[in-house]
Amino acid sequence: MKEENIYMTELIKVDEKRYAEPIILDNNIILPGQEETVRLSAGRLPSDNRLYIYAHVYRSVNPGPTVLMMGGVHGDEINGVMVARNMIEEKVFEKLNRGTVISVPLLNVFGFINFSREVPDGKDINRSFPGTMAGSLAARVARTLTKKLLPLVDCILDFHTGGSSRYNYPQIRYSKKDPIAEKLALAFGAPCTVQKSFIPKSLRKVAADMGLPTIVYEAGESVRLDGFSISKGMQGAKQVLQFLGMLYFSNLVRSNKTLLFRKTGWIRANFSGIFVWSKQSGHRVTKGELIGQIKDPFGMKVVNVHAIRDGYIIGHNNASVVNQGDALFHVGYNYESIDI
Repeated sequence: MKEENIYMTELIKVDEKRYAEPIILDNNIILPGQEETVRLSAGRLPSDNRLYIYAHVYRSVNPGPTVLMMGGVHGDEINGVMVARNMIEEKVFEKLNRGTVISVPLLNVFGFINFSREVPDGKDINRSFPGTMAGSLAARVARTLTKKLLPLVDCILDFHTGGSSRYNYPQIRYSKKDPIAEKLALAFGAPCTVQKSFIPKSLRKVAADMGLPTIVYEAGESVRLDGFSISKGMQGAKQVLQFLGMLYFSNLVRSNKTLLFRKTGWIRANFSGIFVWSKQSGHRVTKGELIGQIKDPFGMKVVNVHAIRDGYIIGHNNASVVNQGDALFHVGYNYESIDI
């Protein structure tokens, strides 16, 4: 651990003079050694009630990296919200050895109260960065994050889940173009680690343009709590903080292996009907293996779904009824097992 901390310190440069300066967030002044919860305006409901984004700031007296941990970019992805808020409830960040944690458990308040991935105008915040205060509601929320929080941090952990009935096996995603993000991804120690290209106008892309290494945790299914996904997310976040030398957990059972996938692909439905999977996320599959069936509702037709390559299922569709072209299984391949 000591050698890891030295290595990471070399990767994430910390300006001790700058760290000694206060963090100023919406006229709130937070000095080293202080904690503060800051309410950032997210906008107003049609009823004129104001909504807020809560940013919990924890600062050690000792200089170190500033890490942003965030959930709820998509309002219906509750597992990510739970990872961030549970760590606040457990007072994990109150014992920092060095550095700063800024935790935002829920960014998309509008989507959360409407059980929706998007904001009320139908736009996706994670396709609206860097945003503008003269744009759509999604663009305005994105701009609040880009302007007020991103300039304060050194790296980002962004917690998500699968969307629209799709379950993601716990996995960390990062860009292979960012060596620091790769170190953070492996330190997280999720069961699966996935190399993924940047998506235009996403938080991860804009953060990279600002020089901020970002890893994205994907686990579980939207609007459905999953204890396994939440516990793996909390464990991984703690491992990153320990890797950075910001916290030490004497009782943390560390993951020691991850499957690193360099490529992934979806198996889609060639027939509409009732979908029944026989293999699910986390299972290894071989090319040609039967992994599910699509059945018509009249008892007249059954279409088998086979694996199209060797690999592991890292995501699957839990929808009981699917249409032709729907994504059924997300399979990772070109992989290796890595000791961490």
